[in-house]
Amino acid sequence: MEDIDVLFVNPNAKKENYGVLASEFAGIEPPVWCGLKAAYVRDKGFKVDILDAEVEDFSPRETAERIDSKNPLLVDIVVMGANPSASSTPKMESVKDVVKELKNIDISTKVLLTGIHPSALPEVTLQTTAADFVIQGEGFKSEIELIQTLKTGENKYSIPGLWYKKNQVIKSNPASSVIKNINDLPFIAWDLLPMDRYRAHNWHCFHDLKSRSPYAAIYTSFGCPFKCTYCNIHCMYDGKPGVRYRDPEKVVDELKILSYQYNVKNIKILDELFVLNQDRIKKICDLIINSGLELNMWAYSRIDTINKKLLHIMKKAGINWVAYGIETANKKVREEVHKGMFNKKDIENAIKMTHDAGIYVIGNYMFGLPEDTMETMQETLDLAKKLNCEYANFYTVMAYPGSQLYDEMVEKKVRLPDNWLGYGQLNKETIPLPNRYLSSEEILAFRDRAFIEYFSNPFYLKSIEKKFGQDAVKHIERMLNHKIERKILM
Repeated sequence: MEDIDVLFVNPNAKKENYGVLASEFAGIEPPVWCGLKAAYVRDKGFKVDILDAEVEDFSPRETAERIDSKNPLLVDIVVMGANPSASSTPKMESVKDVVKELKNIDISTKVLLTGIHPSALPEVTLQTTAADFVIQGEGFKSEIELIQTLKTGENKYSIPGLWYKKNQVIKSNPASSVIKNINDLPFIAWDLLPMDRYRAHNWHCFHDLKSRSPYAAIYTSFGCPFKCTYCNIHCMYDGKPGVRYRDPEKVVDELKILSYQYNVKNIKILDELFVLNQDRIKKICDLIINSGLELNMWAYSRIDTINKKLLHIMKKAGINWVAYGIETANKKVREEVHKGMFNKKDIENAIKMTHDAGIYVIGNYMFGLPEDTMETMQETLDLAKKLNCEYANFYTVMAYPGSQLYDEMVEKKVRLPDNWLGYGQLNKETIPLPNRYLSSEEILAFRDRAFIEYFSNPFYLKSIEKKFGQDAVKHIERMLNHKIERKILM
Protein backbone atom coordinates (compact mmCIF):
# COMPACT_ATOMS: atom_id res chain seq x y z
CA MET A 1 0.00 0.00 0.00
CA GLU A 2 1.21 3.48 -0.85
CA ASP A 3 0.96 6.24 1.73
CA ILE A 4 0.38 9.69 0.29
CA ASP A 5 -1.00 12.92 1.67
CA VAL A 6 -3.50 13.77 -1.09
CA LEU A 7 -4.86 11.82 -4.03
CA PHE A 8 -6.58 14.01 -6.61
CA VAL A 9 -9.27 12.11 -8.50
CA ASN A 10 -10.94 12.86 -11.81
CA PRO A 11 -14.18 10.79 -11.68
CA ASN A 12 -15.26 8.89 -14.75
CA ALA A 13 -18.27 10.58 -16.32
CA LYS A 14 -17.66 10.09 -20.04
CA LYS A 15 -21.11 8.67 -20.71
CA GLU A 16 -22.76 11.40 -18.63
CA ASN A 17 -21.09 14.14 -20.67
CA TYR A 18 -20.75 12.63 -24.15
CA GLY A 19 -23.22 9.76 -24.32
CA VAL A 20 -22.82 7.58 -27.42
CA LEU A 21 -20.27 10.03 -28.85
CA ALA A 22 -17.71 9.27 -26.12
CA SER A 23 -16.03 6.31 -27.79
CA GLU A 24 -14.68 7.86 -30.98
CA PHE A 25 -15.82 11.41 -31.48
CA ALA A 26 -15.36 13.32 -28.21
CA GLY A 27 -12.04 14.53 -26.91
CA ILE A 28 -10.34 12.96 -23.90
CA GLU A 29 -9.10 15.98 -21.97
CA PRO A 30 -6.51 15.96 -19.20
CA PRO A 31 -7.95 16.85 -15.76
CA VAL A 32 -6.29 20.24 -15.60
CA TRP A 33 -7.63 21.22 -12.18
CA CYS A 34 -6.35 17.96 -10.68
CA GLY A 35 -2.98 18.82 -12.19
CA LEU A 36 -3.02 22.42 -10.97
CA LYS A 37 -3.93 21.46 -7.41
CA ALA A 38 -1.53 18.53 -7.27
CA ALA A 39 1.33 20.79 -8.37
CA TYR A 40 0.45 23.43 -5.79
CA VAL A 41 0.15 20.96 -2.88
CA ARG A 42 3.33 19.14 -3.91
CA ASP A 43 5.15 22.46 -4.05
CA LYS A 44 4.29 22.93 -0.37
CA GLY A 45 6.12 19.73 0.53
CA PHE A 46 3.31 17.15 0.57
CA LYS A 47 3.23 13.81 -1.24
CA VAL A 48 0.55 13.73 -3.92
CA ASP A 49 -0.71 11.68 -6.84
CA ILE A 50 -3.49 11.87 -9.46
CA LEU A 51 -5.98 9.18 -10.43
CA ASP A 52 -7.68 9.90 -13.74
CA ALA A 53 -10.55 7.42 -13.55
CA GLU A 54 -12.01 8.88 -16.73
CA VAL A 55 -9.06 8.10 -18.98
CA GLU A 56 -8.89 4.63 -17.36
CA ASP A 57 -12.65 4.19 -17.84
CA PHE A 58 -12.98 2.90 -14.26
CA SER A 59 -16.33 2.08 -12.69
CA PRO A 60 -17.12 3.67 -9.30
CA ARG A 61 -16.09 0.41 -7.60
CA GLU A 62 -12.80 0.22 -9.50
CA THR A 63 -12.13 3.87 -8.72
CA ALA A 64 -12.74 3.31 -5.00
CA GLU A 65 -10.47 0.25 -4.96
CA ARG A 66 -7.66 2.14 -6.68
CA ILE A 67 -8.04 5.01 -4.20
CA ASP A 68 -7.88 2.57 -1.30
CA SER A 69 -4.71 0.95 -2.68
CA LYS A 70 -2.91 4.28 -2.47
CA ASN A 71 -3.96 4.82 1.17
CA PRO A 72 -4.18 8.63 1.01
CA LEU A 73 -4.69 10.83 4.03
CA LEU A 74 -7.15 12.87 1.96
CA VAL A 75 -8.96 12.21 -1.32
CA ASP A 76 -9.88 15.30 -3.34
CA ILE A 77 -12.46 14.40 -5.99
CA VAL A 78 -12.35 17.32 -8.40
CA VAL A 79 -15.73 17.96 -10.03
CA MET A 80 -14.61 19.94 -13.06
CA GLY A 81 -15.31 18.99 -16.64
CA ALA A 82 -13.48 20.03 -19.77
CA ASN A 83 -16.28 22.49 -20.47
CA PRO A 84 -16.63 23.79 -16.89
CA SER A 85 -20.20 25.10 -17.03
CA ALA A 86 -21.70 22.25 -19.03
CA SER A 87 -19.79 19.19 -17.85
CA SER A 88 -19.31 19.54 -14.10
CA THR A 89 -22.78 19.04 -12.60
CA PRO A 90 -23.44 15.84 -14.64
CA LYS A 91 -20.39 14.28 -12.96
CA MET A 92 -22.11 14.35 -9.58
CA GLU A 93 -23.99 11.08 -9.96
CA SER A 94 -20.70 9.30 -10.60
CA VAL A 95 -19.08 11.19 -7.71
CA LYS A 96 -21.82 10.05 -5.31
CA ASP A 97 -21.28 6.44 -6.35
CA VAL A 98 -17.49 6.65 -5.96
CA VAL A 99 -17.74 8.15 -2.48
CA LYS A 100 -20.30 5.54 -1.42
CA GLU A 101 -18.09 2.69 -2.66
CA LEU A 102 -15.04 4.19 -0.99
CA LYS A 103 -16.76 4.55 2.37
CA ASN A 104 -17.92 0.93 2.13
CA ILE A 105 -14.28 -0.10 1.78
CA ASP A 106 -12.79 2.25 4.38
CA ILE A 107 -15.03 4.47 6.49
CA SER A 108 -12.00 6.36 7.84
CA THR A 109 -10.95 7.70 4.43
CA LYS A 110 -11.47 11.47 4.40
CA VAL A 111 -13.13 12.70 1.22
CA LEU A 112 -13.06 16.28 -0.05
CA LEU A 113 -15.14 17.49 -3.01
CA THR A 114 -14.01 20.54 -4.97
CA GLY A 115 -14.91 22.15 -8.29
CA ILE A 116 -17.82 24.08 -9.75
CA HIS A 117 -20.77 22.00 -8.57
CA PRO A 118 -19.61 21.58 -4.94
CA SER A 119 -18.79 25.31 -4.89
CA ALA A 120 -22.24 26.19 -6.20
CA LEU A 121 -24.15 23.90 -3.83
CA PRO A 122 -21.86 23.05 -0.89
CA GLU A 123 -24.61 22.24 1.60
CA VAL A 124 -26.61 20.12 -0.84
CA THR A 125 -23.41 18.34 -1.86
CA LEU A 126 -22.68 17.30 1.72
CA GLN A 127 -26.32 16.36 2.32
CA THR A 128 -26.50 14.09 -0.72
CA THR A 129 -23.08 12.41 -0.64
CA ALA A 130 -20.99 10.61 1.96
CA ALA A 131 -18.19 13.16 1.53
CA ASP A 132 -16.61 14.73 4.61
CA PHE A 133 -15.65 18.14 3.21
CA VAL A 134 -16.34 20.68 0.50
CA ILE A 135 -14.10 23.62 -0.30
CA GLN A 136 -15.81 26.46 -2.16
CA GLY A 137 -13.92 28.15 -4.98
CA GLU A 138 -10.44 27.41 -6.23
CA GLY A 139 -9.37 26.77 -2.64
CA PHE A 140 -5.62 26.30 -3.07
CA LYS A 141 -4.68 27.79 0.30
CA SER A 142 -7.65 26.25 2.11
CA GLU A 143 -6.67 22.77 0.97
CA ILE A 144 -3.18 23.20 2.45
CA GLU A 145 -4.73 24.18 5.78
CA LEU A 146 -7.03 21.15 5.68
CA ILE A 147 -4.13 18.78 5.00
CA GLN A 148 -2.14 20.28 7.87
CA THR A 149 -5.14 19.93 10.19
CA LEU A 150 -5.64 16.28 9.25
CA LYS A 151 -1.95 15.50 9.72
CA THR A 152 -1.94 16.95 13.24
CA GLY A 153 -5.23 15.26 14.14
CA GLU A 154 -6.54 18.45 15.78
CA ASN A 155 -9.86 18.45 13.89
CA LYS A 156 -10.00 22.24 13.99
CA TYR A 157 -11.84 23.20 10.85
CA SER A 158 -11.97 27.00 11.01
CA ILE A 159 -10.61 27.12 7.47
CA PRO A 160 -11.84 29.74 4.94
CA GLY A 161 -14.23 28.26 2.39
CA LEU A 162 -14.49 24.88 4.15
CA TRP A 163 -17.81 23.13 4.67
CA TYR A 164 -17.85 20.01 6.83
CA LYS A 165 -19.98 17.68 8.93
CA LYS A 166 -19.84 17.68 12.72
CA ASN A 167 -22.13 15.26 14.56
CA GLN A 168 -24.23 15.04 11.39
CA VAL A 169 -24.66 18.82 11.36
CA ILE A 170 -23.26 20.75 8.38
CA LYS A 171 -20.95 23.60 9.32
CA SER A 172 -19.37 26.29 7.17
CA ASN A 173 -16.79 29.06 7.28
CA PRO A 174 -16.56 32.44 5.52
CA ALA A 175 -15.41 32.37 1.90
CA SER A 176 -11.76 31.91 1.05
CA SER A 177 -9.77 34.41 -1.00
CA VAL A 178 -8.43 33.67 -4.47
CA ILE A 179 -4.73 33.74 -5.33
CA LYS A 180 -4.37 37.26 -6.66
CA ASN A 181 -1.18 36.64 -8.64
CA ILE A 182 -1.67 33.34 -10.47
CA ASN A 183 1.95 33.46 -11.58
CA ASP A 184 2.63 32.14 -8.08
CA LEU A 185 1.05 28.83 -9.12
CA PRO A 186 3.47 26.17 -10.38
CA PHE A 187 3.01 24.55 -13.76
CA ILE A 188 0.44 21.74 -13.97
CA ALA A 189 1.81 18.40 -12.68
CA TRP A 190 2.00 16.89 -16.16
CA ASP A 191 4.37 14.20 -14.88
CA LEU A 192 1.52 12.68 -12.83
CA LEU A 193 -0.75 12.28 -15.86
CA PRO A 194 -0.71 9.66 -18.66
CA MET A 195 -0.02 12.27 -21.32
CA ASP A 196 0.01 9.87 -24.26
CA ARG A 197 -3.61 8.88 -23.63
CA TYR A 198 -5.35 12.23 -24.05
CA ARG A 199 -7.08 12.98 -27.34
CA ALA A 200 -8.11 16.16 -29.14
CA HIS A 201 -11.72 16.73 -30.19
CA ASN A 202 -12.43 15.27 -33.61
CA TRP A 203 -12.84 18.61 -35.42
CA HIS A 204 -9.55 19.90 -33.94
CA CYS A 205 -7.76 17.37 -36.17
CA PHE A 206 -10.02 17.22 -39.19
CA HIS A 207 -6.84 17.77 -41.21
CA ASP A 208 -5.43 14.46 -39.89
CA LEU A 209 -7.76 12.43 -37.69
CA LYS A 210 -4.96 10.00 -36.81
CA SER A 211 -3.00 12.79 -35.08
CA ARG A 212 -5.44 13.49 -32.20
CA SER A 213 -3.03 12.27 -29.50
CA PRO A 214 -1.22 13.48 -27.51
CA TYR A 215 -3.29 16.43 -26.36
CA ALA A 216 -3.22 18.98 -23.53
CA ALA A 217 -5.01 22.07 -22.22
CA ILE A 218 -3.70 25.10 -20.35
CA TYR A 219 -4.92 28.34 -18.81
CA THR A 220 -3.39 31.69 -19.62
CA SER A 221 -5.91 33.43 -17.34
CA PHE A 222 -8.59 32.69 -14.76
CA GLY A 223 -12.06 34.19 -14.81
CA CYS A 224 -14.25 36.28 -17.10
CA PRO A 225 -15.23 39.98 -16.97
CA PHE A 226 -18.77 39.27 -18.15
CA LYS A 227 -21.72 37.77 -16.30
CA CYS A 228 -24.01 35.92 -18.68
CA THR A 229 -27.01 34.75 -16.69
CA TYR A 230 -26.71 31.09 -17.77
CA CYS A 231 -23.01 30.76 -16.84
CA ASN A 232 -21.77 29.50 -13.46
CA ILE A 233 -18.00 29.89 -13.87
CA HIS A 234 -17.76 32.69 -11.28
CA CYS A 235 -18.60 30.38 -8.38
CA MET A 236 -15.27 28.65 -8.99
CA TYR A 237 -13.51 31.87 -8.03
CA ASP A 238 -14.89 34.58 -5.73
CA GLY A 239 -18.33 34.91 -7.29
CA LYS A 240 -17.49 38.12 -9.11
CA PRO A 241 -16.62 38.98 -12.71
CA GLY A 242 -12.92 39.59 -13.23
CA VAL A 243 -9.79 38.22 -14.88
CA ARG A 244 -6.38 37.28 -13.48
CA TYR A 245 -3.61 36.88 -16.03
CA ARG A 246 -0.52 34.72 -16.21
CA ASP A 247 2.62 36.36 -17.57
CA PRO A 248 3.03 35.62 -21.29
CA GLU A 249 6.53 34.27 -20.63
CA LYS A 250 5.19 31.68 -18.18
CA VAL A 251 2.49 30.63 -20.63
CA VAL A 252 5.04 30.00 -23.37
CA ASP A 253 7.42 28.24 -20.98
CA GLU A 254 4.64 25.76 -20.19
CA LEU A 255 3.88 25.31 -23.88
CA LYS A 256 7.56 24.46 -24.38
CA ILE A 257 7.37 21.80 -21.67
CA LEU A 258 4.33 20.26 -23.35
CA SER A 259 5.95 20.34 -26.77
CA TYR A 260 9.50 19.27 -25.93
CA GLN A 261 8.93 16.85 -23.03
CA TYR A 262 5.58 15.32 -24.03
CA ASN A 263 5.51 15.88 -27.80
CA VAL A 264 2.15 17.67 -27.54
CA LYS A 265 1.10 19.77 -30.53
CA ASN A 266 -2.71 19.78 -30.09
CA ILE A 267 -3.59 22.22 -27.32
CA LYS A 268 -6.75 23.81 -25.99
CA ILE A 269 -6.49 27.23 -24.36
CA LEU A 270 -8.95 26.88 -21.51
CA ASP A 271 -9.49 30.56 -20.73
CA GLU A 272 -13.15 31.47 -20.49
CA LEU A 273 -12.29 34.32 -22.87
CA PHE A 274 -8.78 34.18 -24.34
CA VAL A 275 -9.15 37.02 -26.84
CA LEU A 276 -9.71 39.99 -24.56
CA ASN A 277 -6.54 41.94 -23.73
CA GLN A 278 -5.18 42.43 -27.23
CA ASP A 279 -1.68 43.64 -26.29
CA ARG A 280 -1.23 40.59 -24.09
CA ILE A 281 -2.47 38.18 -26.79
CA LYS A 282 -0.04 39.75 -29.26
CA LYS A 283 2.84 39.27 -26.82
CA ILE A 284 1.97 35.61 -26.21
CA CYS A 285 1.72 35.00 -29.95
CA ASP A 286 4.99 36.81 -30.68
CA LEU A 287 6.77 34.70 -28.03
CA ILE A 288 5.35 31.50 -29.55
CA ILE A 289 6.38 32.56 -33.06
CA ASN A 290 9.91 33.51 -31.94
CA SER A 291 10.29 30.23 -30.02
CA GLY A 292 9.74 28.19 -33.18
CA LEU A 293 7.02 26.08 -31.55
CA GLU A 294 4.76 24.32 -34.06
CA LEU A 295 1.35 23.95 -32.45
CA ASN A 296 -2.27 23.25 -33.36
CA MET A 297 -4.25 25.29 -30.81
CA TRP A 298 -7.77 26.50 -30.28
CA ALA A 299 -9.25 29.16 -28.01
CA TYR A 300 -12.48 30.94 -27.08
CA SER A 301 -13.32 34.45 -28.20
CA ARG A 302 -16.29 36.76 -28.44
CA ILE A 303 -17.58 38.29 -31.62
CA ASP A 304 -16.84 41.77 -30.28
CA THR A 305 -13.23 41.26 -29.10
CA ILE A 306 -11.34 40.43 -32.30
CA ASN A 307 -9.89 42.31 -35.29
CA LYS A 308 -8.07 41.42 -38.52
CA LYS A 309 -4.55 42.19 -37.30
CA LEU A 310 -4.92 40.14 -34.14
CA LEU A 311 -6.40 37.16 -35.98
CA HIS A 312 -3.46 37.05 -38.40
CA ILE A 313 -0.97 37.05 -35.51
CA MET A 314 -2.95 34.29 -33.76
CA LYS A 315 -2.89 32.16 -36.91
CA LYS A 316 0.86 32.63 -37.29
CA ALA A 317 1.32 31.43 -33.68
CA GLY A 318 -0.58 28.20 -34.36
CA ILE A 319 -4.09 29.10 -33.18
CA ASN A 320 -5.89 27.31 -35.98
CA TRP A 321 -9.38 27.29 -34.47
CA VAL A 322 -11.45 29.90 -32.63
CA ALA A 323 -14.71 29.12 -30.82
CA TYR A 324 -17.28 31.92 -30.79
CA GLY A 325 -20.23 32.09 -28.42
CA ILE A 326 -22.77 33.16 -31.03
CA GLU A 327 -25.60 31.57 -28.99
CA THR A 328 -28.52 33.01 -30.96
CA ALA A 329 -29.25 34.91 -34.16
CA ASN A 330 -31.85 37.06 -32.46
CA LYS A 331 -30.54 40.23 -30.82
CA LYS A 332 -33.44 40.56 -28.39
CA VAL A 333 -32.98 36.97 -27.20
CA ARG A 334 -29.23 37.57 -26.75
CA GLU A 335 -29.63 40.81 -24.81
CA GLU A 336 -32.06 39.14 -22.41
CA VAL A 337 -29.18 36.98 -21.11
CA HIS A 338 -26.62 39.84 -21.13
CA LYS A 339 -24.68 38.33 -24.03
CA GLY A 340 -23.04 41.22 -25.86
CA MET A 341 -24.34 44.14 -27.87
CA PHE A 342 -23.44 42.80 -31.31
CA ASN A 343 -25.94 42.05 -34.08
CA LYS A 344 -26.23 39.52 -36.91
CA LYS A 345 -24.08 41.59 -39.27
CA ASP A 346 -21.34 41.79 -36.65
CA ILE A 347 -21.42 37.98 -36.36
CA GLU A 348 -21.11 37.54 -40.11
CA ASN A 349 -18.22 40.03 -40.30
CA ALA A 350 -16.35 38.33 -37.44
CA ILE A 351 -16.64 34.89 -39.06
CA LYS A 352 -15.47 36.29 -42.40
CA MET A 353 -12.50 38.01 -40.76
CA THR A 354 -11.57 34.78 -39.02
CA HIS A 355 -11.78 32.74 -42.22
CA ASP A 356 -9.82 35.39 -44.11
CA ALA A 357 -7.03 34.96 -41.55
CA GLY A 358 -6.94 31.22 -42.31
CA ILE A 359 -8.49 30.25 -38.98
CA TYR A 360 -11.29 27.68 -38.70
CA VAL A 361 -14.37 28.41 -36.59
CA ILE A 362 -16.43 26.53 -34.03
CA GLY A 363 -19.81 28.21 -33.74
CA ASN A 364 -21.52 27.69 -30.37
CA TYR A 365 -25.31 28.00 -30.39
CA MET A 366 -27.99 27.69 -27.70
CA PHE A 367 -31.63 26.69 -27.98
CA GLY A 368 -34.23 27.47 -25.33
CA LEU A 369 -32.98 30.83 -24.07
CA PRO A 370 -35.61 32.68 -21.98
CA GLU A 371 -37.06 34.61 -24.94
CA ASP A 372 -36.61 31.85 -27.53
CA THR A 373 -39.56 30.68 -29.59
CA MET A 374 -39.71 28.13 -32.40
CA GLU A 375 -39.24 31.03 -34.78
CA THR A 376 -36.14 32.44 -33.08
CA MET A 377 -34.58 28.97 -32.74
CA GLN A 378 -35.14 28.43 -36.45
CA GLU A 379 -33.57 31.84 -37.08
CA THR A 380 -30.49 30.64 -35.16
CA LEU A 381 -30.29 27.39 -37.12
CA ASP A 382 -30.66 29.29 -40.40
CA LEU A 383 -27.80 31.59 -39.38
CA ALA A 384 -25.63 28.63 -38.40
CA LYS A 385 -26.16 27.03 -41.81
CA LYS A 386 -25.44 30.34 -43.55
CA LEU A 387 -22.22 30.91 -41.60
CA ASN A 388 -21.23 27.31 -42.34
CA CYS A 389 -18.54 27.14 -39.65
CA GLU A 390 -16.19 24.18 -39.83
CA TYR A 391 -17.82 22.84 -36.67
CA ALA A 392 -20.86 23.74 -34.60
CA ASN A 393 -21.94 22.91 -31.06
CA PHE A 394 -25.67 22.99 -30.40
CA TYR A 395 -26.54 23.31 -26.70
CA THR A 396 -29.85 23.41 -24.92
CA VAL A 397 -30.19 25.93 -22.12
CA MET A 398 -29.62 24.48 -18.66
CA ALA A 399 -30.00 26.31 -15.39
CA TYR A 400 -26.64 25.13 -14.07
CA PRO A 401 -26.16 25.35 -10.29
CA GLY A 402 -24.14 28.45 -9.53
CA SER A 403 -25.67 30.53 -12.32
CA GLN A 404 -28.08 33.44 -11.90
CA LEU A 405 -30.51 31.49 -14.06
CA TYR A 406 -30.50 28.55 -11.63
CA ASP A 407 -31.34 30.79 -8.67
CA GLU A 408 -34.16 32.42 -10.60
CA MET A 409 -35.63 29.10 -11.71
CA VAL A 410 -35.49 27.62 -8.20
CA GLU A 411 -37.27 30.70 -6.86
CA LYS A 412 -39.94 30.43 -9.57
CA LYS A 413 -40.26 26.66 -9.05
CA VAL A 414 -39.63 25.99 -12.74
CA ARG A 415 -39.15 22.37 -13.79
CA LEU A 416 -35.53 21.28 -13.31
CA PRO A 417 -33.95 17.82 -13.71
CA ASP A 418 -34.64 15.53 -10.76
CA ASN A 419 -31.09 14.15 -10.81
CA TRP A 420 -27.73 15.58 -11.85
CA LEU A 421 -27.55 13.44 -15.00
CA GLY A 422 -30.37 15.54 -16.39
CA TYR A 423 -27.95 18.45 -16.73
CA GLY A 424 -25.82 16.57 -19.28
CA GLN A 425 -26.20 17.75 -22.85
CA LEU A 426 -25.69 14.47 -24.67
CA ASN A 427 -27.06 11.71 -22.46
CA LYS A 428 -30.34 9.86 -22.19
CA GLU A 429 -31.47 11.73 -19.06
CA THR A 430 -31.14 15.25 -20.52
CA ILE A 431 -33.90 17.67 -19.52
CA PRO A 432 -33.39 21.21 -20.86
CA LEU A 433 -34.81 24.21 -19.09
CA PRO A 434 -38.27 25.10 -20.45
CA ASN A 435 -39.21 28.70 -21.05
CA ARG A 436 -42.59 30.42 -21.20
CA TYR A 437 -42.99 29.59 -24.90
CA LEU A 438 -41.47 26.12 -25.19
CA SER A 439 -41.42 22.86 -23.25
CA SER A 440 -38.26 20.91 -22.45
CA GLU A 441 -39.34 18.30 -25.00
CA GLU A 442 -39.81 20.86 -27.79
CA ILE A 443 -36.42 22.44 -27.16
CA LEU A 444 -34.56 19.13 -27.03
CA ALA A 445 -36.26 17.79 -30.15
CA PHE A 446 -35.35 20.97 -32.01
CA ARG A 447 -31.73 20.75 -30.87
CA ASP A 448 -31.34 17.15 -32.02
CA ARG A 449 -32.96 17.93 -35.36
CA ALA A 450 -30.69 20.96 -35.79
CA PHE A 451 -27.59 18.83 -35.15
CA ILE A 452 -28.52 16.33 -37.85
CA GLU A 453 -29.67 19.01 -40.29
CA TYR A 454 -26.43 20.99 -39.92
CA PHE A 455 -23.96 18.11 -40.23
CA SER A 456 -25.82 16.35 -43.06
CA ASN A 457 -26.19 19.56 -45.08
CA PRO A 458 -24.57 18.93 -48.52
CA PHE A 459 -23.25 22.52 -48.56
CA TYR A 460 -21.46 21.88 -45.26
CA LEU A 461 -20.08 18.46 -46.24
CA LYS A 462 -18.81 19.82 -49.55
CA SER A 463 -16.91 22.58 -47.78
CA ILE A 464 -15.42 20.07 -45.32
CA GLU A 465 -14.26 17.87 -48.17
CA LYS A 466 -12.65 20.83 -49.90
CA LYS A 467 -10.81 21.94 -46.74
CA PHE A 468 -9.97 18.64 -45.05
CA GLY A 469 -10.59 15.79 -47.50
CA GLN A 470 -12.86 12.78 -47.74
CA ASP A 471 -11.68 11.20 -44.46
CA ALA A 472 -13.20 14.07 -42.50
CA VAL A 473 -16.49 13.73 -44.37
CA LYS A 474 -16.67 9.99 -43.66
CA HIS A 475 -15.90 10.68 -40.00
CA ILE A 476 -18.81 13.14 -39.78
CA GLU A 477 -21.12 10.66 -41.48
CA ARG A 478 -20.17 8.00 -38.90
CA MET A 479 -20.90 10.53 -36.16
CA LEU A 480 -24.40 11.05 -37.54
CA ASN A 481 -25.05 7.31 -37.34
CA HIS A 482 -24.78 7.44 -33.53
CA LYS A 483 -28.29 8.38 -32.48
CA ILE A 484 -28.60 9.92 -29.03
CA GLU A 485 -31.37 8.38 -26.93
CA ARG A 486 -33.56 10.85 -25.05
CA LYS A 487 -35.87 9.60 -22.33
CA ILE A 488 -38.24 12.57 -22.48
CA LEU A 489 -38.65 12.12 -26.26
CA MET A 490 -39.49 8.41 -26.17
